[in-house]
Amino acid sequence: MSDDIKPEKGMRKLYATVLELGPLVLFFAATNYWKDNIKPPALVFIVATLIALPMYRWLEKRWPVMPLVGGFFVLVFGSLSFWFNDAIFLKVKPTVVNCLFGVILGGGLLFFRRPLLKPIFGMAFSLDDPGWWKLTVRWSLFFFFMAAVNEVIWRNFSMETWALSKIVVSFPATMVFALLQVPLLKRHWDGEDNPFA
Repeated sequence: MSDDIKPEKGMRKLYATVLELGPLVLFFAATNYWKDNIKPPALVFIVATLIALPMYRWLEKRWPVMPLVGGFFVLVFGSLSFWFNDAIFLKVKPTVVNCLFGVILGGGLLFFRRPLLKPIFGMAFSLDDPGWWKLTVRWSLFFFFMAAVNEVIWRNFSMETWALSKIVVSFPATMVFALLQVPLLKRHWDGEDNPFA
């Protein structure tokens, strides 16, 4: 039975990755086509996100937290860029979103003494408390790091280079960072069914 489920899960993850990257790829293509006008790329980004989010929901059978929050900010900041015809709103969106995630996760530890990744990912991962704390600290710091990376790129490079960086820098960096957490997940798995063992 588990052998039958694994390929289906793998396909769902592939589709989810395509849905996450799709709007970014279309946005990058649009910024290259309309070099001096942010309105069409912003509109492409908004429409692609509005299509991707319900498909994500249909695939995952639930609203996944990170794509949903990211999509909300694409709609808000994309609409502001479109309305004011100013790319600055879309350029600062990753900074705002990453800082928001970093503050929420870090603030949960500092002020509430709770690793807030646990209620979000507790159904996917079964970790002991030290594992949740370490994972939350790491992701909080990573989000702040990615916010700084975004600031450096949009302030020092062209719009096209910044848009491309979302595909070739931000997305791969997030995937690599997530993979680097596997040893921690393996060490702190709470239960006999450790998938990383």
